[in-house]
Amino acid sequence: MTPRASRFMPSCVNAIVVVSAVAVTQAQGASPRQPPLSEEVFKNVQVLRGIPVDEFMDTMGMFSAATGLNCAHCHAIDNGGGWEGYAVETPLKRTARRMVRMVTTINKESFGGTRTITCNTCHRGDQRPKPVPSLTIQYSTPAEDPNDIDSFPASGMPSPDSLFDKYIQALGGRARVESLTSIAARGTYAGYDTDHVKVPVEIFSRTPAARTTIVHTKFGDSVNTFEGTQGWIASVDRPLLLMPLTGGNLAGARIDALLPFPLALKQAFERWRVTQTTIDDKDTYVVQSVPQAGQTPLNLYFDDDSGLLVRVLRFTDTAVGRVPTQIDFSDYRDVQGTKMPFKVTTTWTDGQSEIELADVQANVTTDPARFRQPPPAAPFK
Repeated sequence: MTPRASRFMPSCVNAIVVVSAVAVTQAQGASPRQPPLSEEVFKNVQVLRGIPVDEFMDTMGMFSAATGLNCAHCHAIDNGGGWEGYAVETPLKRTARRMVRMVTTINKESFGGTRTITCNTCHRGDQRPKPVPSLTIQYSTPAEDPNDIDSFPASGMPSPDSLFDKYIQALGGRARVESLTSIAARGTYAGYDTDHVKVPVEIFSRTPAARTTIVHTKFGDSVNTFEGTQGWIASVDRPLLLMPLTGGNLAGARIDALLPFPLALKQAFERWRVTQTTIDDKDTYVVQSVPQAGQTPLNLYFDDDSGLLVRVLRFTDTAVGRVPTQIDFSDYRDVQGTKMPFKVTTTWTDGQSEIELADVQANVTTDPARFRQPPPAAPFK
């Protein structure tokens, strides 16, 4: 992973594992419909107020992705070992506030309040927008980004139904897929939160849409659970020891829970449309959901030859624009007659993680408690 892909660096994670008792209490006592807001958990929040904590953190990810910076650039490097240090005033934080106000005004006055202009519109991965056109870019062959999808031909594409049918057949056939009700898997996880060291991971999935991932890190278990309608992350490296998922993060957790069960995934959206791109020089069909009001699109990338799902791209709306999460699937193997990916790479604006599975079992009995709200993570000592 390149340094630019790792926004919240391991040193930052190690420095912010102290969470205030007030934040923990709020997380435990908050209703799923009333998650703690940014200004209730963090200090010195002046502009990004009134948004849930998980959206606040995704907004930080947007800043990082758009400017090519990480936590330590904008916040005081000597932050005192806890989240409180991130409230220290710095020149870059003051600049960021001015930019947020500027972009908000532009969108309000010129685009009816729609978040059309974002940090990334001008910065494009650099701290300072470049006012002079680049002749190198102008006369070079454009780099194709398979995630940059904006054209859907009216004809000449296979139907969404045919691509879903091909995928189901590639997995082992409709009867096999329909009989799949649960999955239990074990393997290793490596990411920015483990200093990219492989640690044990357990994953439990159950139809129609429940999923729990448990990463056994050196500072305790990190648990990510979606029980069908609600979701949480219990981890000591988060601003809340039990952080409820909201908005796009909650919708994304539901999609992740549906992915092992493609029949339910297909039914999750009313309409789909198709286009084509390439990933690693291989032809790939993109089946995109047509979002309804309040939804963001979901892109499913199917390999043209095998018919297997090789990538998922989903989005989360933040206070300053939309951020992507990319999930890549590979190393499909047979598990009791159904093919399943044994390698999953997740890339988002805060970092990248890789899961490599060693043991996967289908239709096993899993304790229902696995899918309930987890307890808050144990405070770091």
